[in-house]
Amino acid sequence: MHLPSDFRLALVLAVAVALGPFALDAYLPAFPAIAATLGVALGDVGLTLSVYVIGLAAGQIIGGPLSDRYGRRPIMYGGLAVFVLGSVLVALSNALSLMLVARGVQAFGGGWVAVCVPAIVRDRVSGNEAARLFSLIALIMFIAPALAPSLGTLLLHWGGWQAVFLYLAGYGAIVLLLMRFTIFRGPPPPRNIRPPMLRLLTNYAVVLRHAAALRFIGLQATVFSIMLVYLTHASFIYQDWLGLSETGFSLLFACNVVAMAGFSVLNRRLLARWPALSVLPVMVCVQVAAVLLFMLVVVLDAPRLLVVPAIMLMVGSMGGIAPNNLASVMEFFRELGGTAAALMGAAPFAVGGVVSGLSSQWAAHAMSGVTGVMAVCALAAVGLVFSARRRVVIPPGKPEKNT
Repeated sequence: MHLPSDFRLALVLAVAVALGPFALDAYLPAFPAIAATLGVALGDVGLTLSVYVIGLAAGQIIGGPLSDRYGRRPIMYGGLAVFVLGSVLVALSNALSLMLVARGVQAFGGGWVAVCVPAIVRDRVSGNEAARLFSLIALIMFIAPALAPSLGTLLLHWGGWQAVFLYLAGYGAIVLLLMRFTIFRGPPPPRNIRPPMLRLLTNYAVVLRHAAALRFIGLQATVFSIMLVYLTHASFIYQDWLGLSETGFSLLFACNVVAMAGFSVLNRRLLARWPALSVLPVMVCVQVAAVLLFMLVVVLDAPRLLVVPAIMLMVGSMGGIAPNNLASVMEFFRELGGTAAALMGAAPFAVGGVVSGLSSQWAAHAMSGVTGVMAVCALAAVGLVFSARRRVVIPPGKPEKNT
């Protein structure tokens, strides 16, 4: 069957991006087994998550500028090779310290892969076409977080926790082959001019000095912070506050993934009629309204089940916010696509990690505190999206003009 070219491109890139969710979520059911094998406390195994998130951000920060200088192909290949190596090293680890180092290696390679995907899209398309492609990639990729824990459980029963990481190594190798025979088929394009290595650092200053782009990056960080605060307190919200069972928790979590997929489909339809810069504020306002509804239910002590649709809208709207926001930023930086993608990928983890950590300290298990932190982030997002939109001036044929 002949697949449309945009769908084939989205499918391959989505398979590549799915490395991240699989590496984060697939081994979660194996925590007790890993703790028993390594002879450590269950909480200590959680350090492997923190190391992965830090390594992922570091990989993007370094890999993005390198992909601008050397091209997407060698950085994508290198990132996949490092990811495969790190996955095998994790499977061979017999001590927590070795596993932490191996997870850092795995994450660093995963960061190179993650940062290349939006840059590859920007190399090929722009404007609404890029936003639609990002939405399609996201729609396909939503399958990964939904399947990862179940797949991890099957692998755990089949071959122990080591099988999870050997699977990840095999997955990375398959992605490398897919890239070789689809996106990177044929000889690489000539790159006659390579900027000095020092410019790899100064390029970040170029992106950060861009008035509109800086606001879009801030927007990405604030909306992602809402998501991380929600994920940090999800168990408390669903199981303690709402009193749901583990099964109920899992079902509602799956509903949120379905909501994100639904918003991705809706976003692609809206982009057929309106530009991404017009759709983006609408999606942000939907998320803000959902957060405020969540907070009102808590403050007014309304029926608690009303938070279920509020959370679905809050999480689901990310299926429309992220693609449009990413496309809006990448529009400005045709030659610095990797650098811009690195900031768009790393900034949300850095800011969101701090915000979610502070929410754990300040809000603890107080629902008013949790929703209060989300509301502050949501209101900041509204200010940023409309401020960024006012500063966007893109003359025809000059997509990288700073405003």
